[in-house]
Amino acid sequence: MTTFFLGGSRSISQLNAVTRDLLDEVIKGGHHVIVGDANGADKAFQDYLSKKGYVDVTVFCAGGVCRNNLGGWKLAAVSTLGTKGGFEHYAAKDRRMADLGDSGLFLWNGKSRGTLNSIQMLLRRGRPVQVYFSHKRSVVTINREQELELALEEKAAGPRPAGRSRGKGRAIPEAQRSLFS
Repeated sequence: MTTFFLGGSRSISQLNAVTRDLLDEVIKGGHHVIVGDANGADKAFQDYLSKKGYVDVTVFCAGGVCRNNLGGWKLAAVSTLGTKGGFEHYAAKDRRMADLGDSGLFLWNGKSRGTLNSIQMLLRRGRPVQVYFSHKRSVVTINREQELELALEEKAAGPRPAGRSRGKGRAIPEAQRSLFS
């Protein structure tokens, strides 16, 4: 069984059809889910999993205070040394989740420092991620940090004309390479 680290930007508060389909694949596979307790993407994931009646979920909370646990699932409180509410306070929770996750599914607005940090932590551990870029409305499977760098270059450069590549052999992997099978 695979453990999926679900996370994302606080500015993304709803799942769309694409992200629900991705999460349905996790559910169909009977995978263990670990998710944070923040408002935004974490809460949206929790809401969907709760409505689906999915039970194999653990909610991670920083400093012993849980903001959201919509399904009444098992809690994992992570001790932190950072200032409550600060980046390091929540990054400690994310580090623990990255240690446990076999792969990740993230909803990213292209700006959230915490979501980017979580993606990078999984990739540094050699674990693949699927990222839904909300600002591009696209899903990318990323297996290495170099692929993430390419995705970030694409974001910075803006959209490219149809049929034009930004370099030989530098294609970003497509979502068809599923993490869920």
